Amino acid sequence: MDLPVEEIDPMIEILNGHRVWQRRMKYTIAALGGVAGAALAAGAGIGYYVADQITRPSRHSPMDELAMSPFETGADFEDVTFPTASGDHEIHAWWLPRPETDRIIIGCAGYRGNKWHLVGIGTALWRAGFNVLLFDYYGHGADFGRRISLGYHEVNDFLAALDYAERRIPNARVGVIGFSMGAAIAIMGVALRKEVLALVADSPFTRHADIVADNVRKVLHLPGKPVARLADYFLPRIAGYHHADVEPINSIAAIASRPLLLIHGTKDETAPLHHAYENFAAAQEPKELWIGEGAIHCGTYFLDRRAYCERVTRFFENAIGPAQRAAEDQPELSESA
Repeated sequence: MDLPVEEIDPMIEILNGHRVWQRRMKYTIAALGGVAGAALAAGAGIGYYVADQITRPSRHSPMDELAMSPFETGADFEDVTFPTASGDHEIHAWWLPRPETDRIIIGCAGYRGNKWHLVGIGTALWRAGFNVLLFDYYGHGADFGRRISLGYHEVNDFLAALDYAERRIPNARVGVIGFSMGAAIAIMGVALRKEVLALVADSPFTRHADIVADNVRKVLHLPGKPVARLADYFLPRIAGYHHADVEPINSIAAIASRPLLLIHGTKDETAPLHHAYENFAAAQEPKELWIGEGAIHCGTYFLDRRAYCERVTRFFENAIGPAQRAAEDQPELSESA
């Protein structure tokens, strides 16, 4: 049946309009797909960048050879090395000896830190009558050129240091002091090793994911938690671990009933103050929280070096005991000894 021209023209316009609408929808969908793809690619790129920055190898600098040692502070010391449990690398350390006592303090430096960063507090504890062991994590303060982690692999270096200290002085009374990542490592390691009698943790973070999110917001000015989740996709592929593998807050209660001193600065932007309050709430007695008013990350020491050293020394004296054990506390010797 033939339709009049006046009825055909509107139908053609409708069909043409429909085709135009279809073409526009295809273009819109393609554009949105491109935007979504670009967003996904950008997100993946940011996630990889963050995971890579956390774990990238440290670069060796000529200044690494010019660092301070206990020689400058007048402490007796030995250069020592000892293997990890796996035997895949050796740890470089300084042993500050006090032959008259069985007390040992192990110092744990921070992320990409070096044992020389702890020479001040280490020397103060040595002068107070403690043997002191300061060590480098593999890939941080020594043996550069390999990927590192933010506490996951390094906790094994701490456990190797503890093993060395106990070989050096069997039945030793051991305390630990750690800073930043070193404090987080110490919390996780001391929770596993009941022979450690006391812990000072200066500026530890709560969870790997939290500290990454905090610093993404601070440094990259991006939403912290989403980017941290993206980074967690790449961390196991790059460095062999997830955020969830490094959560000191989940280990801190296991330190009880051994004394714990938490230290944190109010102006800490690397591990903001909420980390201190959350860790302290999760810890069990006996515990102390020392807030350094105005201190930046690991900066309470620098507010008053003498007061810091005296308080830490007093804490260990109270927790571990005097230089010489009382007769009733001496370990029994076997007949063959």
